[in-house]
Amino acid sequence: MATLRQFEYLVTVVDTGSFTRAAELLHVTQPALSHQVRALEKAVGGPLLERLPRGVRLTPMGRAVLPHARAALADAGRLRAAARQAAGLAGGELELATVYSVSLGILPPVLRAWRAAHPGVRIRLREFAHNEELRAAMAAGQADVAVGTPPGEWEGPIRELGVEEFVLVLPSGEETADRVPLADLAERDWVHYAPGNGLADLLDAACAEAGFRPRAAVRTEQTAAAPLLAAAGLGPALVPANIVPAGFDGLVRRPEPPVRRPLVAYTRTRPDALTAAFVEILSRRACLLPEHVTGLLSRDRAS
Repeated sequence: MATLRQFEYLVTVVDTGSFTRAAELLHVTQPALSHQVRALEKAVGGPLLERLPRGVRLTPMGRAVLPHARAALADAGRLRAAARQAAGLAGGELELATVYSVSLGILPPVLRAWRAAHPGVRIRLREFAHNEELRAAMAAGQADVAVGTPPGEWEGPIRELGVEEFVLVLPSGEETADRVPLADLAERDWVHYAPGNGLADLLDAACAEAGFRPRAAVRTEQTAAAPLLAAAGLGPALVPANIVPAGFDGLVRRPEPPVRRPLVAYTRTRPDALTAAFVEILSRRACLLPEHVTGLLSRDRAS
């Protein structure tokens, strides 16, 4: 059975003339895109696209199917518009609360997808330094939905998003193993976080488990600055993998033992249609370990 997603993939490949450009536009990997197009071809009973050295062209069956694919997508768009209008999703405002590191590493692609799906809905973002501050703000009614670590003794609905992985950042050129024992860094001065930042507590706890208290070479208020300061040689930093920027030139390693934290979305009561729609997009689009960071770890092992 053909799906709307497969029709969307076919139309995007045809419109861009390239599997590569279509995958970038759809925010999927090229193998996943190719797999879905092949599945569509299997469902309709024959090839729809001819792969050329420089692009693609429709087969006769593809030319017959394409207008129906466009019509199905248009009908689905009209259906969603009618549903959003009936449910209040075509306008209004969503109040979202989170911690600094999540707003930096997790939310941008989520909000991009949300904006594309619900352009008439405004987002009011509230950011906090610590997950306890986030929980207190949510309990006080300052937001519709919170994104952070699981709140203790919470009676409202909680949606699990996955487990966030932390990585060590060091200056490029250091000789290290694939996994670096935190205890091996006990004598180093660290890029630390400002007091009150939840990541400061996380770093202290991870180092305490390894048997030492980290000395601070510098403390930063800005989560995004930590990997940059570490790459500049001020000391090792422990950062969420998803905040390491693309094109980063520092050394990225996994700590031993691993440092991870679960992330969830939570509300005070059963979410309304607007909040539920956001949580659904959040659960699909939240990227806890970006491909470019996986590439950095692989590149470092190969070098």
